[in-house]
Amino acid sequence: MSVIEILTRVDAICQKYDRYDVEKQKDLNVSGDDAFARLYASVESDIEAALQKAEIASKEKNRASAVALNAEIRRTKARLLEEVPKLQRLAVKKVKGLSSQDFAARNDLVHALPDRIQDIPDGTPAAPKQTGGGWAASASRTEIKFDSEGRFDNEFFQQSESSSNFRQEYEMRKMKQASHIYRVVFVYTGDFFLKNDQGLDVISDGLDTLKNMAQDMNEEFDRQVPLMDEIDSKVDKASADLKNTNVRLKDTVNQCTEEVRWYKGWFDQFESNIGLFGYRFAF
Repeated sequence: MSVIEILTRVDAICQKYDRYDVEKQKDLNVSGDDAFARLYASVESDIEAALQKAEIASKEKNRASAVALNAEIRRTKARLLEEVPKLQRLAVKKVKGLSSQDFAARNDLVHALPDRIQDIPDGTPAAPKQTGGGWAASASRTEIKFDSEGRFDNEFFQQSESSSNFRQEYEMRKMKQASHIYRVVFVYTGDFFLKNDQGLDVISDGLDTLKNMAQDMNEEFDRQVPLMDEIDSKVDKASADLKNTNVRLKDTVNQCTEEVRWYKGWFDQFESNIGLFGYRFAF
């Protein structure tokens, strides 16, 4: 951080905390109910600070620091010019204990403020002041005349060789810069569209692949339909045969069961007859 920046920041901090300086507020004799006095004192303080910065900027050898200070001064001037309408409204308000002379002096102070603010150097050439709101003829410069075609007859306004060369060089540089910008835009635009075209080609190839896969799957499904129908018919036939076989097996089992029961009954009867026969033979 340079010395100029340090001084600028210290100055800004001091101005920020000036309102807490009791002695300074007493010296300013600012009433708590007088809004005009408070605002005018603040504007006056900002003008003094801007003048100090302008003096520092005029002595600054570092061009970057000087440009930064001038930019800050221009911002301060714009802000101060915005405060002028507020001061104009406050200047016409009556304040208790204010004399008529002080009341009239306030209007003069407010009317002088815009010129004081504009006169603060900010690194830009001062604009000529106009009176009457338009172009007025000057009695002290009678050698300047306006002809019917709107051209100046004074030699000061005639184009010199150096100015002509400067203008030609300016036009050439402008054309070169425009052509360079056009080439850069064209190259970047071409690359952008080329990359987009490549991306679209990849997407198109992917969609074609998916389409071919879907067609192959549909064809395979069509080939599998007859096989599925044949399998279904064979399964139905096998189910019917199995059902018939189960019915015949059930009948066979039932028949065998009846035969076993019959033979068992016959055998039991045979045993009982043998036993009875033996009993009789014994006696």
